[in-house]
Amino acid sequence: MESKIIDTFGRPHSYLRISLTDRCNLRCFYCMPEEGIELMEKPSIMTLEEIIRISKTFVDLGVDTIRLTGGEPLVRKGFDFLARELTNLGVALKLTTNGILLDQHYDLFEEIGLNKINISLDTLDKAKNAFITKRDYYDRIMKNIREGIAKGFQIKLNVVLIKDVNDKEINDFIALTKDQNIDVKFIEFMPFKGNKWDWSKGVSEAEILNIVRAKYGEVKTLKNPKHSTSNNFQVQGHQGSFGIISTITNPFCADCNRIRLTADGKMMNCLFANSEIDLLSPHRNGETIDQLILNTIKQKKYSRDGMELKMDANHYEKNRSMISIGG
Repeated sequence: MESKIIDTFGRPHSYLRISLTDRCNLRCFYCMPEEGIELMEKPSIMTLEEIIRISKTFVDLGVDTIRLTGGEPLVRKGFDFLARELTNLGVALKLTTNGILLDQHYDLFEEIGLNKINISLDTLDKAKNAFITKRDYYDRIMKNIREGIAKGFQIKLNVVLIKDVNDKEINDFIALTKDQNIDVKFIEFMPFKGNKWDWSKGVSEAEILNIVRAKYGEVKTLKNPKHSTSNNFQVQGHQGSFGIISTITNPFCADCNRIRLTADGKMMNCLFANSEIDLLSPHRNGETIDQLILNTIKQKKYSRDGMELKMDANHYEKNRSMISIGG
């Protein structure tokens, strides 16, 4: 069914990203501010039952895809129960994770048909991984990735590129796609509260393609799926593919169909939105939230919450940090 959640630009919204927690077992510097964050108090976080009921409201309005994010979603107690119940709503259920706990859930995913897994992995160098994440889980993550591929899951690696940190590894990631059905997504470094963003640290879509072509020659441009957030490519003869999420240099907002729900039940129209609407409180008060959702989407800006021309620190520094929004 066509979604009833339609913004003023005529875009139907059918994709809901739910952050299950602001807790994480890593401390990636571009996601978690150096000083840390004030973690949400447990009473303010949606219970599993509240997540299910609010999700059903979105599904009744036309949402057909739900992605679970965090923090790290797999650290949320009761994750297995929640995933089963959300699948029962008839949605396509997806997951973004850092991969550390995946081996504990593969049997569940096979049972409920969750086969699309995005894994955040910014380097293939063990020492550099410890520098970026402030933790030493690299071997465990790589083992879980190999297991997921062997089991036939659709594995996508999310790589946030930062100049002089991991930009020299672009072709190392491309090499992973040669003999494996794996998709690598390079993500332009994006600004969030407390992550000391500066585009001088960014690597653009054009730069990425030039680096890949310099080694592999001309790459094949793939047809992007509807509502894709990336431009997608494939090296000739490679089994897998790669894409570029060019939020900074080439925004993909025209076809946006995504809504975000934070762990404390706030609806956000955009990753960069510095306004949010509380759905959890009225839900707890026994009020219906259908019209609130429909009214909220009408406030959505066309692109990057109004930052069409440039990324404005006065805007995004008023927002939450990335770990609190949900990946």
